[in-house]
Amino acid sequence: MPRLSLIASCLLGLLLLAVPATARGETTPPWGTGESRGEDLSIWLVTFSPGDDVPSWWGHGSLVVEDARLRQSRLYNYGMFSFDEAMLARFAMGRLEFWVGQSSVAGTFRFYQREDRDVRIQELNLTPEQRVMVAKRLADNVLPENRDYLYHHYKDNCVTRLRDMIDVAAAGQLREADRAPARMTLREHTRRYTAVNAPMSVLLDFMQNDEIDQPITKWDEAFLPDELEAQVASLQVKGADGQSRPLVAKSWNYYASPTRPRPPAEPPAWGPWVLAIGVALGALAVGLAAWERKGSRLARVLLGLENFVLGLALGFPGTALFIMWLVTDHTVTYRNENLFLANPLTLLAVPFGISLMFGGRKARARLFKVWSALAVMGVLGVVLKVLPPFDQDNWRLIALILPISLGMAGGFGLDRVLARLGGSARASAGRGDAVPSLKAP
Repeated sequence: MPRLSLIASCLLGLLLLAVPATARGETTPPWGTGESRGEDLSIWLVTFSPGDDVPSWWGHGSLVVEDARLRQSRLYNYGMFSFDEAMLARFAMGRLEFWVGQSSVAGTFRFYQREDRDVRIQELNLTPEQRVMVAKRLADNVLPENRDYLYHHYKDNCVTRLRDMIDVAAAGQLREADRAPARMTLREHTRRYTAVNAPMSVLLDFMQNDEIDQPITKWDEAFLPDELEAQVASLQVKGADGQSRPLVAKSWNYYASPTRPRPPAEPPAWGPWVLAIGVALGALAVGLAAWERKGSRLARVLLGLENFVLGLALGFPGTALFIMWLVTDHTVTYRNENLFLANPLTLLAVPFGISLMFGGRKARARLFKVWSALAVMGVLGVVLKVLPPFDQDNWRLIALILPISLGMAGGFGLDRVLARLGGSARASAGRGDAVPSLKAP
């Protein structure tokens, strides 16, 4: 993508909920002009299941207003954005602007059906007065002076806006019921929804700080369409007569994918796997360094190549993370403990790795200094976890990256130790130092 780093474009996948585009200019519906009667209106919460591409991994949600008497309906979508260079520039600085759109109900449903994504509908059990209020607010929200808002994936997205609207209609009873503790953190929810792609999941895990590790409530969990759907389905609301009734009058599926699975209920247990990968890469560096000491050109090239690849794979995310902390409004990247593990220093493994492949005389010494510094910082990051401020849930990243740094530092350190021992032995032989004999005189 032009003017956007690879890491920023990857993180963009976390922030965007893809939806079909609609025109902004549409006539005001009858509930926006006061023509609709409450008894003729119905309000639906629509949940669309996750899709295949990164922006759609989270699913999507919308509200529908239907006037049965006047035979009009609209789907209201708080997830609209313009994918252009201006949007990318705003995103890069941490200011992503979304807007509210309205579209054809049938057309939008067919779009998601073609994507093979579930379209699940819940008709809300609201009074006529509440239906008029919700419908009027939705019609007002799409007006030019009201439709734009500053998007935040966890705190203000296309689903939290629906949650807030439903809560107002239910006189605050949804928020009251959602004061209970959430079943997992925002990071754990993120990991379970991104489990469909392990590399991207690890990258997003790396880029985000302890802001998403703090205890949350069920209200906060409703940034996800599936979570809001479940909460609305279970809520009992009290009417003016004091009697409780379900918030959902009825529910049905417009389309149910015969093959697409639901997101996993728990985040994947990848800890042992990432540790195995980290240890294997670190051990490979030690092995290649020992082999290269025997004069193998192939080992030297492979060791340089490993440094080049790891310098790119870890250095670019670390550098992007560092820059995003310093100059952007992406608060979720600030003071990220993963900078102990990978940072701009890691990028130096790229040119030094290339130099090593071509037999650079100083490459080994320089790589030893780089990886030793990274290993020390990584160990420091682990030690500091005894202090309360260092509470980021990044043990998976530690298990992956720290063994690599230790292995690299150990491999090049062994190279230097053996070189010094060899030099000492040659110096001793040159001086003619006697070696005590074990033979009898």
